[in-house]
Amino acid sequence: MPLDPSTYVSPIYRPSLFNGKVVFCTGGNGTICSAQVRALVHLGANACIVGRNPDKTASAAADIATARPGSKVLGIGSVDVRDVSSVGAAVDRCIQELGGIDFLIAGAAGNFLSPLSTLSPNAFKSVMDIDVLGSFNALKPCLPHLLSSRSRSPSSGRVIFISATFHYTGHPLQSHVAAAKAAVDALAASVAIEYGPRGLTSNVIAPGPIADTEGMKRLGGLSPEEGGVARAVPLQRLGTVRDIADATVYLFSEAGAYVNGHVLVVDGGAWRTMGAADPQGAVYPGLFLEEKEEKAKL
Repeated sequence: MPLDPSTYVSPIYRPSLFNGKVVFCTGGNGTICSAQVRALVHLGANACIVGRNPDKTASAAADIATARPGSKVLGIGSVDVRDVSSVGAAVDRCIQELGGIDFLIAGAAGNFLSPLSTLSPNAFKSVMDIDVLGSFNALKPCLPHLLSSRSRSPSSGRVIFISATFHYTGHPLQSHVAAAKAAVDALAASVAIEYGPRGLTSNVIAPGPIADTEGMKRLGGLSPEEGGVARAVPLQRLGTVRDIADATVYLFSEAGAYVNGHVLVVDGGAWRTMGAADPQGAVYPGLFLEEKEEKAKL
């Protein structure tokens, strides 16, 4: 059953905006990335989404395809973004079945709450591998195809990395994610500088607290309203997946053609008041001043 388009994209865009375009997306079976891809498909694009879980990825692809009759959406499972050969095989299949890649969304990510005292090196490395290495591994095999598409069309050759805002100020329980997303931002900037002369654009979308996502369920502890998360956002509401999808459409459209090397924060101003709400409702710094000492995990 197709979703009401108003839930995932604003009605201001013409339906044929991305006709003939192909988007490749890692993390495409997640709540935010699937909405980004769904919006592009609704506006004429075809898509390839990849993920680790075959059933979840195939189901998400079939669901996204309902956004536009006649669309083609590949869902390729068993893809680990930490393994560039795994991603490369998916890219090859995308090229074979959809004919090219015009847009890339590097959205695969990992997260959990942990103070430094109990954050193990393996856990820290896992997030770095998924977020940072995974973003690089998504980019690397796509680059030749993005350049090829750009050579044929000035409206192709666009890259969006999905980041966060934790590293702007630092944030309790998120040191691993802050480090990873800072690296993602740096990678995106380097891509903008090195490939801008060849016509590619590379930008970042940094979502804030987005309602009804797995991330909010996992990180929020209490409901957003109970935890005061929405009250800490200057706009006094949580974001929606449509907010992120609209930012994606903008950056991939002609309206965003001269935007390169930019971090587009879509969070209602939340990062500027980040200290006002703790992820699990605990008051800072009490969470870190408990008398008991926790033994760090190895």
